[in-house]
Amino acid sequence: MTDGHLHIVVCAAGPAADVTQLITTATQQLWTTAVTATPSALDFIDIQATERLTGHPVRSTYRSFPGTRRSLPAADALIIAPATYNSINKIALGIADNYAMTTVAELIGRQVPTVVVPFVNAALASRAPFQRAVANLRDERVRVFLGTDDGWEPHPPGSGDSRQKAFPWAAAFEEATRLAGDVPAGRTDRG
Repeated sequence: MTDGHLHIVVCAAGPAADVTQLITTATQQLWTTAVTATPSALDFIDIQATERLTGHPVRSTYRSFPGTRRSLPAADALIIAPATYNSINKIALGIADNYAMTTVAELIGRQVPTVVVPFVNAALASRAPFQRAVANLRDERVRVFLGTDDGWEPHPPGSGDSRQKAFPWAAAFEEATRLAGDVPAGRTDRG
């Protein structure tokens, strides 16, 4: 699919600093983009560079003026990356305690094609709550980019910095566009 709109939700993990790589990849394929950040992720990203590349403000809070209209196009795909242990568990449980999680919950509920790319260490990934969360998201047809088949595994504890450069931004975008292309014709609830 080309000429789509990609909504990106960024969580507070090292690779968030490189979200501009995903934005650039998408815009090179004629996709528009917008970024929503969890409150903690704001400290990880270059807000000005992100806004310059997307042409939209980085959102992290609800609109402060009742009655203001949404200014973003309807989403054709959603990528949540990097997705933290905490955020993955929240998403799977439907916890919408901030603007980013509410956005994710709604877009998944609208059946917008969704790709989640975790950035977690192996100790956290071995926990039963995380494993259940991944399974529950997959049951909802959310594509969790994790495992041997995806070439993206949890990293050993304390080694996240060395894995940041290998974060699969381009592969996540390819998967999102593939999923967006599989959307049944005539569906009008994207966004």
